[in-house]
Amino acid sequence: MTNQIKIAVIGVGRWGVHLLRNFLAHPQVNVVAVVDPHPERLAAIKQQFDLDENVVLTTQWEDLKKVPGLKGVAIATPATTHYALIKDALQLGYHVLAEKPLTLNLAECRELCYLAEQHHLILMVDHTYLFHPAVERGKTVVQAGKLGDLRYGYATRTHLGPVRQDVDALWDLAIHDIAIFNAWLGKIPVKVQATGTVWLQGCGEKGLADLVWLTLTYPDGFQAYIHLCWLNPDKQRRLGIVGSLGSLIFDEMSRSLPLTLLHGEFEQQGNQFIPVNQRQVVLELEPGEPLGRVCSGFVVSILNNTPSEVSSGWVGTQLVEILAALTVSLEQGGKPVFLNDVKDQQ
Repeated sequence: MTNQIKIAVIGVGRWGVHLLRNFLAHPQVNVVAVVDPHPERLAAIKQQFDLDENVVLTTQWEDLKKVPGLKGVAIATPATTHYALIKDALQLGYHVLAEKPLTLNLAECRELCYLAEQHHLILMVDHTYLFHPAVERGKTVVQAGKLGDLRYGYATRTHLGPVRQDVDALWDLAIHDIAIFNAWLGKIPVKVQATGTVWLQGCGEKGLADLVWLTLTYPDGFQAYIHLCWLNPDKQRRLGIVGSLGSLIFDEMSRSLPLTLLHGEFEQQGNQFIPVNQRQVVLELEPGEPLGRVCSGFVVSILNNTPSEVSSGWVGTQLVEILAALTVSLEQGGKPVFLNDVKDQQ
């Protein structure tokens, strides 16, 4: 196609290689460059994807300035590098898709969002779960009131690694479940709490937490509880919302039953509460890889010059604001922190 969008992928590590795969497969994209500081990675992806000789493979970000017609960049580098790379890309006139989190600093996130608006460019964050068919379907179920009065939410995200050196388990893992709860509820928390434990890197409050417990409180009093750990071989990716009429469960590890609606309620008989109307409904989902949907969404946003409704830079900023408040609580041993207090301090 002659009207393909020219895109460069920056960082082809564990996640970036999947971004590259999806953009290479997209009919409206021409991947013209790949940047990674490790030459062996560049050699590996050249062979893996049988890249054309015209694709620029470089260890230097500055080399992209020489690529003619480049329209957008997908950034999958450590979070500590995001701010400088995204700012430079926007100033060069490139649309940006950035791996989560947008940055590690709330003020920097806001600055980048305003910069994108100033230059009329797309800034989108790869919050992959927001594009997952199960999350999309779950949102319609919750907001249609099929669970009755909402009681509480819970999530568990555990595995044995990967262990990050740039951020703790809070910043690495929590953003996924927070994003899902926010999407399903159509709200953001007003108060948060976090406690954590450090084993591997550092000690006490100064280390990177390997285990974190979170509580999110929403405007109507609804609370969600999240368990995160990258030091647990019991791999779980499970999130649920409990209501008066039943529960909605998203279990990513269950390929056959990823999204189920468990009906069930109580009927009072004298001083006893008897479970009734119990049944399970397996919800059908649209096909499609979530990351492929992310990449397609980025392309559509560029073509229409319209920010993503699902995962714009401002959505990413909102999630970083929540993580910043949780960090304050974590550093204070679980003290409740109101989001408005964090906004006022940034």
